[in-house]
Amino acid sequence: MTPPVLLTIAGSDSGGGAGIQADLKTFAALGVYGASVITAVTAQNTRGVTAVHHVPPDVVAAQLDAVLDDLPVAGVKVGMVGSPAVAEVIAARAHRLPGLVVDPVLVATSGSRLSGVASVRPLLAYAMVLTPNRDEAGALLGRRVTTAEEMARAAADLAGPGSVVVTGSEAATDVLCHDGAVTFLRGEPVATRNNHGSGCTFAAAVATRLAHGDAVPDAVRRAKEYVTHALDGARDWQLGGGPGPLHHFRRYA
Repeated sequence: MTPPVLLTIAGSDSGGGAGIQADLKTFAALGVYGASVITAVTAQNTRGVTAVHHVPPDVVAAQLDAVLDDLPVAGVKVGMVGSPAVAEVIAARAHRLPGLVVDPVLVATSGSRLSGVASVRPLLAYAMVLTPNRDEAGALLGRRVTTAEEMARAAADLAGPGSVVVTGSEAATDVLCHDGAVTFLRGEPVATRNNHGSGCTFAAAVATRLAHGDAVPDAVRRAKEYVTHALDGARDWQLGGGPGPLHHFRRYA
């Protein structure tokens, strides 16, 4: 049977743990065919980002059109955008991007800044699901977002026509706002430093589950389960001198 096609629009991580690389691994692990549009090339490893080359908007547009004109895209995940001009390229094609999941990547796990808020705002109105972590939600709203209660208010305030899930509490509690209702999604914390690419992986998993036909709450719940499983699988990995990657291909049911 022909698998669903998922498209990731994001930056490349030369270390392989986040961005395009994490998205394509997640797609493969969850049974979909992955296509990609690269918005930036980063020189990156577990310790940090040392260089970023932004792909020109016309080349991003050419990649997008090449994929959309040929492949039956069933879902889309947007990660690192890089510039407002590239965001406008994506927004102009939003009507051709089903099940759009937007992960507003602003800062890498290592702390390196990758994008500004202006690179995300043009896409907010088109997102079926928005997946900021606490810091990204705070940047989008211009205020501090730290506690679970602040995460809940942020999710509600960011929710427009789509749904919002704010991630990243120390207690492994994420907060979903869907159809006006706020739900606390509690999980089991995984004691590991290897969390590089966890946000990318979560958003890619949400997009994948939506393409498989899950409703938003189920897609978010199952994506959270997958990320927890992948974090646990890489708990003892020794890859690099900083936060290492997840085990995307650990057997998962």
